[in-house]
Amino acid sequence: MSSALDAATASRIDHVFFVACGGSLSIMHPAKFMLDQASASLPSDVYNAAEFTSRKPRRLTPQSLVILCSMTGTTRETVAATRFARETGARTIVLTTDTDSPLAQAGDHVVDFEAPYTTGVPIDAKNSNYARLYQLVLGLARAFDGNTQIDALLASLGNLQTAIDKAQETFAPLFDDYAPRLARKDVIYTMASGASYGAAYSFAICVLMEMQWINSQAIHANEFLHGPFEVLDEDSAFILFKGLDSTRALEERAETFLTRFGSAENIMVLDAETLDLSGIDPALRGNLVPLIFFDTLWRFAYKIADLRGHEMLEARRYMKKLDDY
Repeated sequence: MSSALDAATASRIDHVFFVACGGSLSIMHPAKFMLDQASASLPSDVYNAAEFTSRKPRRLTPQSLVILCSMTGTTRETVAATRFARETGARTIVLTTDTDSPLAQAGDHVVDFEAPYTTGVPIDAKNSNYARLYQLVLGLARAFDGNTQIDALLASLGNLQTAIDKAQETFAPLFDDYAPRLARKDVIYTMASGASYGAAYSFAICVLMEMQWINSQAIHANEFLHGPFEVLDEDSAFILFKGLDSTRALEERAETFLTRFGSAENIMVLDAETLDLSGIDPALRGNLVPLIFFDTLWRFAYKIADLRGHEMLEARRYMKKLDDY
């Protein structure tokens, strides 16, 4: 981590690109949210890896930093995006669990992280991809803007796993209540804004659709009121994330509309204000809450999988089963 940051900040950087696919792309949205609020000198963009190489943004130059992520380090589009970025002269930092993977070999600098979804071994959340990415972001903000939040972040990450464990207890009755009803649904929408949107996106496409075969869509809390709310009726199922960042009011407004025209028994609200966040710096709680949402919802996912008689990972038809697409 420190060597990657030292290399990235050794010379001028004028733009940051966050690039990945799928679940790894989902963590890039809160990273940009954090950088937007922590740095005045580093504008950034988030790209799907394949679109990044296809679009060829002219803003990509030798003064750019491209941060890419693939859990296994084998995502072909992300490896290709890394090579494309280096061909332009841009610096690259890649995040992966496998430091010998194709992605690691393609990037300038490698930052490793841990993921229980590949090993089955529980981890401390301070070693997750989210945590590593946030350290990179605030390290950059310190170097280029004098932002001093990195020490508070490191201290907060040390207490994050405890907060997640407590959140599991807090949300357990909610999950027990909603799982039987939502397990019967053919469509479950997720909704959030700000730093939490990435977690809602990941749960929709990687868990509900990929692992459960439940139709889903991650809807931005404000965009909901600009078209998508027309699907709402008393049978519609939603999971709403209410975070603690500066966009919480958008999620509260969406909740008001959901409860006005929908049925409370089909609308599960994860409210970060109900959580014990002791040891997490108040200024960073909005950024770290999405990690708690993401981790705790895995327990809910397995609950609905059991009720549906569906295996979470093993039942996938295409993911990790085909390599010719």
